[in-house]
Amino acid sequence: MDPSNYSSLHVFILLGFSDHPKLEMILSGVVSIFYIITLVGNTAIILASLLDSQLHTPMYFFLRNLSFLDLCFTTSIVPQMLVNLWGPEKTISSLGCVVQLYVYMWLGSIECLLLAVMSYDRFTAICKPLHYFVIMNPCLRLKMIVMVWSISLANSVVLCTLTVNLPRCGNNLLDHFLCELPAMVKIACVDTTTVEMSVFALGIVIVLTPLILILISYGYIAKAVLRMKSKAGQRKAMNTCGSHLTVVSIFYGTIIYMYLQPGNSASKDQGKFLTLFYTIITPSLNPLIYTLRNRDMKGALKRLMKVHHKSAEIERN
Repeated sequence: MDPSNYSSLHVFILLGFSDHPKLEMILSGVVSIFYIITLVGNTAIILASLLDSQLHTPMYFFLRNLSFLDLCFTTSIVPQMLVNLWGPEKTISSLGCVVQLYVYMWLGSIECLLLAVMSYDRFTAICKPLHYFVIMNPCLRLKMIVMVWSISLANSVVLCTLTVNLPRCGNNLLDHFLCELPAMVKIACVDTTTVEMSVFALGIVIVLTPLILILISYGYIAKAVLRMKSKAGQRKAMNTCGSHLTVVSIFYGTIIYMYLQPGNSASKDQGKFLTLFYTIITPSLNPLIYTLRNRDMKGALKRLMKVHHKSAEIERN
């Protein structure tokens, strides 16, 4: 593909891993597999938590929202990425690129805040068990979700609008496989210090503030678990909290490394692989982490499979 052929068109050229054609073939297979796992795993969690009355609790309400978010997050990226990996023309329209940028930032911000809300849910369940269902009532849960989506949308609008309005002087070569904010900032032909400082400042608010709240919540949770006299109670608390902490560690670790380092010092390929990890691999790991470590979810999925099996037998007969 000759980039000069597209210089006058309203498109962006996503270079991605085009300098490693053999790697692209491998990546297309890996991404397809993880995308299927993401679709199947998260859909199973949503269906199980909706159809099984035993999972109609605040914890699974938030887990259902996380699964829905992961489905939207990966679907906003993977189909376009696979088209570019499979085909010779690695392009995306200007409108498509802008939409992807806004949606990607919006959904990514939601995950940061939603994980903090889920940690508060676990804190309430373990530290205030007698008042858990009173505190985490449906009205409060709905308000939390609306707040998370609204704050994240405002963050996306501010950062993406600043980025989109940067003059590019005809440069439409994005050294990435998606329209990500750092890659868009890099092709600007003016000083981007103001935008970079804005990204860093809002990153502190959207990324580090929820992380601090999560750590505080788990500090109180750890104290409560250590005071429990029942070993079974300790194990149950550790299982439910362990799943959440695992997801938090994976997601926040890559996000902080990507967005909160001075001067964005990660190498080009390193940045691409990190983005690949937290946008494609992490959403596929979430359902595995929550189901393998959660006895209630495993039981719900088994019951769902039995109902499906019985229905299939009745139809055959």
